[in-house]
Amino acid sequence: MPTCRRKRVVLTQPSDELLECLKTNPKRDVFFLKQTGEIFETYEAYAARMSFYRLKQFQCEVTGKSGLDYFQALESERQEARTLHSRFSTPLKPAILKAVQWQVVGRLDHLVEAVYERFKDRYFQGEKVVVDLTGRKFYGTVDTVYTPKYYDDVNARDSRKETRQGSDSPRAELEEPHVITGDLKIPAKDFNARDPPDRYFYWVLITEPERDKSHDKAKTSQDKARADEAIGSLMEVTCHLMSRDRLTFSKSILRRFIRDCVDRDAAVASPWTVKSAIARRYGVNSDMPEETRRGVETIKKGEIDKRKKVWEDKDGPPTKKKKLTPAQEERAEKRERDAQEKAEKQRIAKEEAERIAADKKKKKPLRYPTEDLDVRLTDKDKKAGMKVQKPIPSRTALPFNESPGVFEAFLMSWNFLVVYGQALHLSTFTLDEFEHGIRHALDDPPCSLLAEVHSTLIYNLRTVPFHRHSAVLSLIQDDDESLVLGNDTDTLTTAMADIGNNWERVPLRLAEGRQGWEDALVGCIKDHATVANFPRLREVLTKLLFAPAEPDQARASSEASGSHSPAPSLYTVPSYPAERYPSLPPADRIAIISFMTNLAISSKAIHAHMETCEEQLTALRKEKIEVNRSKKQLTEEMNTILPDTKDVPLDEDVVMQDPSDSEVGGSDAASDTPSASKKTARQKDLRQKMQSQAKQREAARVKQASAKQALAEHRRLDEELNKVERRLEGIERDFRKLLGGIRVKPLGRDRFYNRIWWFDGLGSAALLGSGGVCQYGTGRIFVQGPSETDTDLLRLRQAEEDIEARRFEEEGEDGILGPTEWAAYSDLEELEEFVAWLNPKGQRDVTLKAALTKWWSHIAGGIRKRTAVNAKLPEARRSARTKTNTGYDISREPYMTWTNRRAATS
Repeated sequence: MPTCRRKRVVLTQPSDELLECLKTNPKRDVFFLKQTGEIFETYEAYAARMSFYRLKQFQCEVTGKSGLDYFQALESERQEARTLHSRFSTPLKPAILKAVQWQVVGRLDHLVEAVYERFKDRYFQGEKVVVDLTGRKFYGTVDTVYTPKYYDDVNARDSRKETRQGSDSPRAELEEPHVITGDLKIPAKDFNARDPPDRYFYWVLITEPERDKSHDKAKTSQDKARADEAIGSLMEVTCHLMSRDRLTFSKSILRRFIRDCVDRDAAVASPWTVKSAIARRYGVNSDMPEETRRGVETIKKGEIDKRKKVWEDKDGPPTKKKKLTPAQEERAEKRERDAQEKAEKQRIAKEEAERIAADKKKKKPLRYPTEDLDVRLTDKDKKAGMKVQKPIPSRTALPFNESPGVFEAFLMSWNFLVVYGQALHLSTFTLDEFEHGIRHALDDPPCSLLAEVHSTLIYNLRTVPFHRHSAVLSLIQDDDESLVLGNDTDTLTTAMADIGNNWERVPLRLAEGRQGWEDALVGCIKDHATVANFPRLREVLTKLLFAPAEPDQARASSEASGSHSPAPSLYTVPSYPAERYPSLPPADRIAIISFMTNLAISSKAIHAHMETCEEQLTALRKEKIEVNRSKKQLTEEMNTILPDTKDVPLDEDVVMQDPSDSEVGGSDAASDTPSASKKTARQKDLRQKMQSQAKQREAARVKQASAKQALAEHRRLDEELNKVERRLEGIERDFRKLLGGIRVKPLGRDRFYNRIWWFDGLGSAALLGSGGVCQYGTGRIFVQGPSETDTDLLRLRQAEEDIEARRFEEEGEDGILGPTEWAAYSDLEELEEFVAWLNPKGQRDVTLKAALTKWWSHIAGGIRKRTAVNAKLPEARRSARTKTNTGYDISREPYMTWTNRRAATS
């Protein structure tokens, strides 16, 4: 049974009420845990128990492996039990189990030791053994066991041998050998004196020689001949020449076997009992004999009396009260009062110490960073300039954010197309260009960006398995007889019949402007979409295959501008997708592209691209380790050279006194001296001084040359270090690109669990262009509201403090976002204020701030470049969404000049 914290896991038993329902209401619904057989009344109880079983805190009782869940530990025990029972000698099992039944032994180790000593020299019929014959070992099987009464009767053994040779099966024994009963506490020496194991004779059938590689080379032909003669013969041996394989019988294996087969109660002096199922299998008596029962009760009573005596001795024997004198009574009373006062003082001191410890625990300072919601701005922080309320991100700056879910589908579609652009053969484009392409509502000139996006997705979806006419079948099975935009299901399916049937084979050539992609799009939707995976199927197909009964030119421009003017209610005039797509609302276009990208994620090209990214990430990780090692080595070399370049005047000449001046002065001085001896001494001092100055000058020159060389080496190492740091920056950018091809994660979360996203530089997009020019994809930082799980955490926190009021104070009424709501920071000053608002004392805030700081140069550069690009747009372009202004050349728009440089040439 698996253990948890060193205690066996007890299975949950059905409640009395549930057992009563078995009689009164047998059809009542319950929750059944199949792996354990437990039954629960409610799903909450079932889920709680299953969660407990899934915790990695269980231990296999047999192997001792820890860190497993309950089911892994249970399977480990079963596997070990199967292995153990297959290895353990089968004839030995019933004999050992009968010997340990009803034994009162305190520790399992002692029980194993006693059993091992009893059985190590005793063998049973059918048991596989190793026999030593004149120094050569053979494997064999015990054929017959002769009890000690046959020890001196050779003729009786030989007569049985003649009878045995006439039959293929072993003859039944006259009496059972090795009857090991009684108390195992009896020493093995005393027990063996009653039934000596060395007086047993065994007939062993030799089966094969033991394979010992160390002796194989030294064998002679005679040895091999003797071995061949011994195989298949019956040998009469005693226990001194026999042994068991250590893989089948040892103290460790015996301990595991006994522990797996026996159990005992927790009461004092409880006997070891063989488990019921195992006892029935091996014929072990499960009914305790009366004599054994009395012996167990006697042992139990003795243990209880022994413990009682220990406690009585600990408390001390009862003393007989003596009659005390008045003086003795007074002294005794005084001692009792002093003892009571001392105990009272100790109690008060203990309570005071506990109170102080509790106060210290309450006032224990927080260790930062900590849980963000536990951090509140103090007056000191406010005086230091920390903002209480963050800048409110803009919701209106997000395109298509009027309807719930539309902007998120738009953003995720753009991210998929850019991240997997290399696998899709699609060049990158900015989010603004994608937005303008979605809003493009003119059929002349056509938008090449829309044509390329749909064409690449259509080519990709040709490799994804599909069911022919799945959309038609889904609409028919939906059995919705209501009219949608003036058409019923039959009318729509009839119109779909002849459009896009060969979409998986029709060529969409780049040179022809992807002509026919609209019909191929309808065919792709027909074979891939259903009402379940594309809820807007009927509306989208109706608007692609039918024109409004009364054309309204104002509607097209209003849809292109993103306004919500009422659309025509009836689409009853048959038309063609190529004519109807330009007037398709942006929300429907986004729904189509989002549906296609969700299908394309399962294509082989995307999966192959993900695997390539994984391989390149592994190579980058290894390269990063090597580059960091080089950086560390260069830094150490620079620190070693740096002391040699200090305190040396590299740019100044060494100034020394001219020796000629000294010599002239010395000569003049010498001519004025009255004594020649003084002249000689001065000349000698002058020569010494000149020699010293020459040595100093030479040492200075050598030191200056060495310093110049060290400085040159330092500059060289500094250049190498700069190259290494630039390579590390490139590795970080490449790592972000490749990681974006596998999974996209937010930069982090703020204190209220709002998720912060930055989508630039992922997948096929780059943060730097040629020449190190900054590039951008979105040029914004997006803010998404907390997830449902995080919202539940905030609700739980609401019980401790008013989180709603705090969010209102620190985020503002307009800054609070729901789980599916989005906003963005498009202005660099607002983003800087948001970064300053993050509190480094909070765990989420400090992590988010570190991520923003790490990529700040690229984030700020992208925002500046997007602002500069938007500033260059014509006034007519910035004033309204419409592209129909008089005198405005729409073909010069960035999204119209975009070309797909990665497109396949075919």
